[in-house]
Parts: sequence; structure tokens; C-alpha cells
Amino acid sequence: MTVLCAVSLNARKVSILGDSYSTFQGCVQPETNESWYFPGDPAEKTDVTSPELTWWRIFLERTGWELERNNSYSGATICNRGYDGADYSHRAFTHRVFDLGDPDIILVFGATNDYWSHAAITPEESAEPLPHPFYAFAPAMDYLLQQLGALYPRAEAVFMLNDEIKGPLREKILEQCAARGVRCLELHDVEKRMGHPDAAGMRAIADQLIRFLPAESK
Repeated sequence: MTVLCAVSLNARKVSILGDSYSTFQGCVQPETNESWYFPGDPAEKTDVTSPELTWWRIFLERTGWELERNNSYSGATICNRGYDGADYSHRAFTHRVFDLGDPDIILVFGATNDYWSHAAITPEESAEPLPHPFYAFAPAMDYLLQQLGALYPRAEAVFMLNDEIKGPLREKILEQCAARGVRCLELHDVEKRMGHPDAAGMRAIADQLIRFLPAESK
């Protein structure tokens, strides 16, 4: 089955740096990135069975923006540590931030897997010594936000915060975004199946993002 991922052409370009919430088979770059959403998914998993139902495709169609790059990777953490202590440095946000093209705006939708995998927020909080500070969330997040500004100085970065993320990790995200001057969209009321936005949740994400952006960016 061929999946069409073309979007309307426009001078303004958007890149996405995300995890499974922003994937769809055949619509991520590089193509070797793993996806969570597929055309033939059963209803009990999701009703998002085409790219047209994803939050980013809805956003692009409603704003007329052009997709520069969707560098999203299912299961990706911001830090280098993943589930069961696995090394996720190859899929981490800190690794993929260098491959976003030449965008006008960068939408960063992450930290869900850091939250689900109970990543240490700081190296001091880790139960065991870390091979590098980026194996804890806060140093990796700060580096990510710093690199967004350094690598893409003319682009606006927006961090999209999953409504499911609570507690100290949420507080740290808000603190670090404020410190680095990165606007943070605190999502709310996003419907999900199996922990992932369903079609209604995708529409809610797109609606909230469009309302959040300043008028001059639309």
C-alpha cells in the first residue's frame, strides 16, 4: 500500500522532532526511523490509519505550511537512556536534532518516553553511575534546547508538552524551556488509545497548536 505524504507548498517551512506521537509509516525522515502508526492498524490500537489523521498533517493543511522534515522516532527519549536501562543514544532527541533541514519553525514533541521509562532527571538522581550526563533528562534537555538555537538561529522552536506528563519531570520541562526562551505548549484533554493520541486526540493537538502560535506565524 502506497502512503501519500505530500503537503501543500508554501514558503514557510516546519520541521518536527518527535517520538511515536508524530510518526506514520512512510512519513518520517530518515526512513529508517521506527513508526508506531501504520495504515493497517486494528481499531483496538488506533483509528489513526492515514497520514491525513495525524496532528501534524492536520496542522499543515490548516495553515498551508510546507513540511521541511519530520524526524520522529517511535520510543525515542530526549536523554540517552531508554526502557529497562537500554542505551537509546541512537534515537535520542539530542542525536536527531542535527537533522531538521532548514525550517522556519521547529515543533519538538517529546519527553513522553522519558516519563514512561522513569528516566533520572539529574545524574545525581540515577540509581547507578551514568556514562555521560546526557543519560539523565535535565542535561540532555538543556543541550537539546541550546542546540535548537545554535543550529537553527532563524527558526522559532516550540516544545509540545504531553498532558500525561506530571510531577517533577513536567516542572523541569517548564523550567528549562523558560530558561532557554523556548515557548512551551501545555496540551490538555488529548484522547488516547494504548497511550497514543487517537483521531480525536490528533485533532485536539492540532487545534491547540494553531491557537497557541502567534498570528504572524500562521
